[in-house]
Amino acid sequence: MPRQDDEPLVRRAAKSHNLTEAQYAQIVRILKRRPTLTEVGMFGVLWSEHCSYASSKIYLKTFPTKGKRILVAAGKENAGLVDIGDGLGVAFKVESHNHPSAVEPHAGAATGVGGIIRDIFTMGARPIALFDSLRFGPLNGHQRTRFLFEGVVKGIADYGNAVGVPTVGGEIYFDETYRENPLVNVMCIGVVPHKAVAKGAARGIGNPVIYVGSSTGRDGLGGASFASRELTEESEADRPAVQLGDPFAEKCLIEATLEALATGDVVGIQDMGAAGLTCSTCETASRGRCGMEIDVAKVPRRESGMTPYEVMLSESQERMLLIAKKGKEAAITRLFARWGLHAVTIGRVTGGDRMRVFDGSELVADLPVAALTHGAPVYRRPVKRPADVARRQRLPLRAIPLPRDYSQTLLQLLGSPTIADKAAVYEQYDHMVQTNTAVLPGRSDAAVLRVKGTDSLLAATTDANGTYCLLDPYEGGKLAVAEAARNLACVGAEPLAVTDCLNFGSPQDPGVMWQLRECVRGIAEACRAFETPVTGGNVSLYNESPSGAVDPTPVIGMIGLLQRPPVTMEFKDEGDAIILLGETREELGGSEYLKLIHGRKQGRPPRVDLAGERRLQRLLAAAARDGLLKSAHDCAEGGLAVALAECCLAERDRMLGASLEAEALASGRRLRLDALLFGESAGRVVISCEPRRADAAAALAERFNVPARLIGRVGGGRLVLGDWIDAGVAEMSLAWRGAFKL
Repeated sequence: MPRQDDEPLVRRAAKSHNLTEAQYAQIVRILKRRPTLTEVGMFGVLWSEHCSYASSKIYLKTFPTKGKRILVAAGKENAGLVDIGDGLGVAFKVESHNHPSAVEPHAGAATGVGGIIRDIFTMGARPIALFDSLRFGPLNGHQRTRFLFEGVVKGIADYGNAVGVPTVGGEIYFDETYRENPLVNVMCIGVVPHKAVAKGAARGIGNPVIYVGSSTGRDGLGGASFASRELTEESEADRPAVQLGDPFAEKCLIEATLEALATGDVVGIQDMGAAGLTCSTCETASRGRCGMEIDVAKVPRRESGMTPYEVMLSESQERMLLIAKKGKEAAITRLFARWGLHAVTIGRVTGGDRMRVFDGSELVADLPVAALTHGAPVYRRPVKRPADVARRQRLPLRAIPLPRDYSQTLLQLLGSPTIADKAAVYEQYDHMVQTNTAVLPGRSDAAVLRVKGTDSLLAATTDANGTYCLLDPYEGGKLAVAEAARNLACVGAEPLAVTDCLNFGSPQDPGVMWQLRECVRGIAEACRAFETPVTGGNVSLYNESPSGAVDPTPVIGMIGLLQRPPVTMEFKDEGDAIILLGETREELGGSEYLKLIHGRKQGRPPRVDLAGERRLQRLLAAAARDGLLKSAHDCAEGGLAVALAECCLAERDRMLGASLEAEALASGRRLRLDALLFGESAGRVVISCEPRRADAAAALAERFNVPARLIGRVGGGRLVLGDWIDAGVAEMSLAWRGAFKL
């Protein structure tokens, strides 16, 4: 039995890890004694929402997780794995680093990048691309938002550029709801041969447990617990919970780890991410249904006087845990030494179901693995629809005045930081390293990557709209999946699978739990309709500050596959026909137009027809395959007018205008003019093609039962929409490209 620590000290530690009195009592019942300081810390981090998904697990089980291309299903390993043919799989996952980025934006974002990269090469996959999905408060005139924004972007750039993994896509939204609690979600994609896939399970009694990578310090101490409580004015005191990253060490760790896996000497592998050594040891033991014992006195340290509690809970970066074949310790040590990294045998795999931690000869923790991992508490929290939902959804259009100048309204929308050109951000990133990037950022609705050694191209995107989910989380969840799939279809790709990062407020708020349940319901329904199973992801709760919870923001990461040159969004040639696919309805709820021009976050979000979206996806894939498409761009924030403007502006060196016919735009329907121009009805894509092929495009659309109509022609130096909008491409470019600078 471990030596007992001072009970008041242990109790204070339990409180610091957000453990309730009931949970502490449960721990005592499990152990049949009081826990030690190290033990209560281990329970605290592994029972945190960040690690255990205690409040969300019951809903996550409703996601579709099976599919013909799924090689590793959700929750089985560090990332999902999807078959893309040619004997290759794609590992991909998205995770959050919200709380650390709110306290220390540069370090928080940088280590978020490092952590998600490790999840990918832990699978044996070489990381080939990063995506950032970011949310901040209003940018203009808010010094702290500017500080957070610039720090996060610089953190992503500094880490990604140095580690040699390109950041090729993403999204950035600005809204008051994120002012005190920014969201920093990062997705990573990697490629691995089927035969080289690594597992995260400890196996083989007596096999050595080897610590590899950088040394351990006190940075990141209790980070999982920090991420599982609300942000307050005292959160600045949690700076020690923010990790410090070293991208150059990470690059060495990538190469050394992939080389070690290729030897066949590694039985299991796990990243030391959230909860550090505690998580990596307990999770590998749990997956392998075995026990483990380690000696923390052998762990390489960069600070003196560290206690076992600190070593087990540190979230210092660039570290991994390997379970090797017995007798291969020396070979692995030599391999990692060549890369300038530690490789130290700290323990062994045991029989039974105990996690035993020694500090030299002293036993400091002796715990049942199952109680820490799959046996962690699961809660069915109270759920209640918030009373203000009905009020928010009411939108009396009679009270919304029509713009006096539609051209000026378009320019205002183009200058909104949420809609504006993000070149100031992505130009900070090295998006060409590894030479896989097939389309430059800003030129298409999804990123497109080469898969070297094959004829395939991989498309990927991230999408979410917190306003839609605030107004109707069920519809908002469906819309996030639909837009992600539509973005992939616009480049000509077939959507394959989804990863998600669910960003919500406190699970102790029944209204937040209702939002979570409804968002998950919408996401699951859309994923089933599109046959895009969920391969895993992350749940980030307690995204709250004294002013309240953030809008529910489920970020969808989606990948797709194509075997033909990708379609980009910019208009290509004078005289090309412009066709609108899909129907415009009188839907202004949740639109950027309503927020920016009228200061209202109201109404019902656009309704999504999942069957219609699926037909649209198939139509676009067929049109791309037949060579009909010269450009394609979906209508999202800002509606049809903004989508058309972006098609005019996307190619900086050759901006082309367009003339659209009023009668064709209205299509005989009596819609409010602002809804026609700036409404955000789902399921719409603007395409262009050669004039002689317009009839073929229309016939193909009819075959797939997708509404399509010729609305105008490419050409000139202005965007003209009937008698309503007449704006020069130069002035649109100035508004769109000049919204913010870094």
